Amino acid sequence: MAELAKEMDQAIGAIVDKEGKYLTFSMANEEYGIGILEIKEIIGMMPITPVPQTPEFVKGVVNLRGKVIPVIDLRLRFGMPSIDYTERTCIIVVEMEEQGITVLIGIVVDAVSEVLNIKAGDIEQTPTFGTKLNIDYILGMAKMEGGVKILLDISRVLTQDELASVSKIEKGISPLQSEAQPEQTVVEAPDS
Repeated sequence: MAELAKEMDQAIGAIVDKEGKYLTFSMANEEYGIGILEIKEIIGMMPITPVPQTPEFVKGVVNLRGKVIPVIDLRLRFGMPSIDYTERTCIIVVEMEEQGITVLIGIVVDAVSEVLNIKAGDIEQTPTFGTKLNIDYILGMAKMEGGVKILLDISRVLTQDELASVSKIEKGISPLQSEAQPEQTVVEAPDS
C-alpha cells in the first residue's frame, strides 16, 4: 500500500514538473509543444547547406550570425512525409545537452502557433500504445480547447548516438569520422 502511494506521488510530481510555458507549433495538422526554456530562438527558413552521409532527417547546417548550427527536419525524424517549405515554415533553435556540452540544433517545423501557459491539471501522462514504440520523447498530452497538444521532451527526440552525430556536424567533423581516428595519408603514384 505504501509502495502504491509512493508511485502515485511520483506520478503527480512528474505532471506538476511539466507545468509551464510551451511554444506550440504544428506539423501534419497536429499540434506539438516544447518547453519555452529549451528554446533559444525562432528564425524563418534560410538556406540550408546539406552535409553528405547524414541521416535523411538531418537537412544540413545553417550559418546563424557566424555560428554553424545543424538542422533537422522534425517531420522526417518522426517518419512523416516530407513537404515543400512555405512562408510559414520555420526553424526553432533549441539547446540540447550532449555529454555535458550544450549543443544548439535547429528543428524545422511547419508553422509556429503560440506560447501557452499549460497548467498541471491539463497535462496527462503519455498513454501506453500496447506496442514496443519508443515514445520517451513525449512528455505528456496537454488537453486544450477540445483537442490535444503533444508535449515533447526535445532532449529525447534524438537518440544519444544521433545527437552525438549531429553535434559532430556542429563541430565540423564528418558524422562518420570518429574523433579518435587518425588522419589518412594520401600517397601519390610517381609519374611514369
